[in-house]
Amino acid sequence: MTQVIIEADTDIARGAAFLATAEPRFALALRATGPLPLRRRADGFAALRDAIIGQQVSVASARAISARMQAAGLAEEAAVAAASDEALRGCGLSRQKIRYLSGLARAGLDYPGLRQMPDADVITHLTALPGIGRWTAEMYLMFALGRADVFAADDLALAEAARLLFELPDRPRPKPFTEMAQAWSPWRAVAARLLWAYYAKAKSREGVI
Repeated sequence: MTQVIIEADTDIARGAAFLATAEPRFALALRATGPLPLRRRADGFAALRDAIIGQQVSVASARAISARMQAAGLAEEAAVAAASDEALRGCGLSRQKIRYLSGLARAGLDYPGLRQMPDADVITHLTALPGIGRWTAEMYLMFALGRADVFAADDLALAEAARLLFELPDRPRPKPFTEMAQAWSPWRAVAARLLWAYYAKAKSREGVI
């Protein structure tokens, strides 16, 4: 099967229509959420840099660190590779994230080459680097490379959304959740967007931020 790449809102709409036809509960969820966001960004070093910066900190903190790196001229791959630990620490990065970002910047990843690889190979290449786990690699596939059939079964918000939408007794564990999501192929990344949107709506109704 040809790899489907999500590039525009029309692709999201096409995937959503498929899901609503394949699964009646998705049709209900779409009525609750409305049109789904595209959530695409440019691929390359910056996408993974920002993912590492955002690990285990608030959105506001991640933005502040990114702004300090930009102001210090330490946002680009070559600059991070050449930077001292002290310079990166001055931007608010922890020792662990300095190691992760320096390793990423010095890895010499062939970002255009990743675009041509199957999903599983992209995950293998990215998770070989320190600080990049499977979830981060899956986010890169979904939102930087636009892969339409990627699903993050370890994501707690997705599991909770599935519990609510499908009226399950518990959040599905990763293995059965992966099996459950097979029915949503070849648009599993759109199913993920829908479940995230449904989760946000559900938590808003419950007064949880």
